Amino acid sequence: MKKLFVIIAALVFVCAPVEAQSILNRIGNRAKNAAENKVGEKVEEEVNNAFDKVFNKKKDKAQSEEAEEAKPAREPAEQAEKPAEKPQQQEVKAKKQAQTGYAKTDFVPGDEIFFDDPVEGEKVGEFPSHWDFLGGEECEVMTLDGVQAIKLSGWCSEITPLMKEADYLPEEFTIEFDVWSNPDWGSSNNDHLDLILFSEEYDPCVRVSFNPAGLNEEEQNTDPHADLLYDFKSPSGDPREGSAPGTTVEKYFEPGTWTKVQVSFNKRAFKYYINGNRAVNLPNVAKPTRFKLSSVSNTDEKDRFYLKNIRVAKGAVPLYDRLAADGKIVTYAITFETGKADLKPESMVEINRIAKLMKEDPGLEFEVQGHCDTTGSDKVNDPLSQKRAEAIVAALVEEGIAQARLTAVGKGSHEPIADNKTDEGRAKNRRVEFVKK
Repeated sequence: MKKLFVIIAALVFVCAPVEAQSILNRIGNRAKNAAENKVGEKVEEEVNNAFDKVFNKKKDKAQSEEAEEAKPAREPAEQAEKPAEKPQQQEVKAKKQAQTGYAKTDFVPGDEIFFDDPVEGEKVGEFPSHWDFLGGEECEVMTLDGVQAIKLSGWCSEITPLMKEADYLPEEFTIEFDVWSNPDWGSSNNDHLDLILFSEEYDPCVRVSFNPAGLNEEEQNTDPHADLLYDFKSPSGDPREGSAPGTTVEKYFEPGTWTKVQVSFNKRAFKYYINGNRAVNLPNVAKPTRFKLSSVSNTDEKDRFYLKNIRVAKGAVPLYDRLAADGKIVTYAITFETGKADLKPESMVEINRIAKLMKEDPGLEFEVQGHCDTTGSDKVNDPLSQKRAEAIVAALVEEGIAQARLTAVGKGSHEPIADNKTDEGRAKNRRVEFVKK
């Protein structure tokens, strides 16, 4: 018991007065009860533990203060607020978000491409050659950060694909395009990009309005957010409307970077995706036959809408059916950065589908072939197609497919399946084939 009081006295000396007194009272009460119950040994053990805890706490605090004093004074630059993200950092952040979205997306790109406009090679300052002008102020081909794109000019621009037939959309189709916008958050303008689809009976049958700044014209809400509004008609003509949650759109959209927009229509079901994430799902829509893109923009020149990589294709055929019919899978859904072997985020959709197919059939083996169009020389295309095939194999291996089941082969532009003199033909030749071994 004598040893117990010695420890308590030491504790009072080490601890701050208030803290020590509090601990002393608690320990004293415990000691009293312990003496009455003749369990002094147990109390002594508890006191030792409490002493160690307080002592270590004081010791750690002292060491921390010493370490802080030993640190050199911070430079003013270090004390400043964290600088704003650079465009490159924003693009990396958006790419990571896109990768996440495409890893789980249910969007399946169409197989048969019948309209394709990457906007590359167009004459800058001219109206885009693959489009028809419907009204508003003119649009033109411009360069944005070294990339050619269609700029939708002024407060309103309306364009539609230049097609031979008036009604060209089949029962099942997909529409894809990249859009760039850097909205003036908190301003009073209400910029939006509309995808409008028309049917034989209704004009229009579906309208999806993407508003990056998320401002309501009536309320003049200045809180930065993004909106996605839609209205449509059912096959019987009933008008309906709605909106995607603003928080959902904000999660997938990053201003000042390229955003991938995708649409799928399957007989009656209409879906709208932002960076691989489904934002609109309408189960009962009148069948569209054509579409247009329309913008309203009151912002400065740099903040208007820009478009590139617009592609329209007939609906996808299931992988099993393609493999059974042809002994191979030809896909246009695996794409790369221009002139590189870097997979674009949206490529993960098809790569995940191929991986799933191979996991379901452990005996399935593929020769992965990379094909190019005739743009560029064989000296460039041949090794590039090989590297791209190898990148696909690496992505499949990362998804859990054994390396031994895959062989990468670069075919360059030596095996075209369409005319390289047209944009649609070149788009069909830029493909990946999974040939069953």
